[in-house]
Amino acid sequence: MSRRSRGKATEGENPEDESWTLEPFEADDGTVPFERFADSLTDFKFAALDMAMEHMLADRGLDLAKTEWLKSLRMGLYEFRIRHEADEIARMLGAVSSGAGANRESVLLRVFVHFHGDKIVLLLGGYDKGRYSKSKRQQREIQTARKLLTQFKERRRREQRRRD
Repeated sequence: MSRRSRGKATEGENPEDESWTLEPFEADDGTVPFERFADSLTDFKFAALDMAMEHMLADRGLDLAKTEWLKSLRMGLYEFRIRHEADEIARMLGAVSSGAGANRESVLLRVFVHFHGDKIVLLLGGYDKGRYSKSKRQQREIQTARKLLTQFKERRRREQRRRD
């Protein structure tokens, strides 16, 4: 699966499937911040992101709020926390590890999400906290995610008014 199609991974699958649909948010300016984030990652970190999103976020959704994986930032904004490399996540799920090579890196990723509708996870953006660990950067990323969530909510209100 390419990085561009990552967010649509669970769409179009068996309708009886209980998994959540991962949906990248398109901002008013036409950009897709989550895709920009995912595309900026090394292959090793992207593998961890992909594994975590496919097998944790899409499978468990909002139930992750009771775990280390998901933290509420209030007002409908959540931080999906990825602290494990892909092989570690696979082992947690009982799968056989592929045995990562010498190019291992520390993984500390954040993805900002919003849960809505019929099991949809809106992917607002993310950043590599391991690379940018300063508190000021974290607060800026959270503020950006809040602005994107506001855009999403305003867009939905406008669409609802048009339907009414």
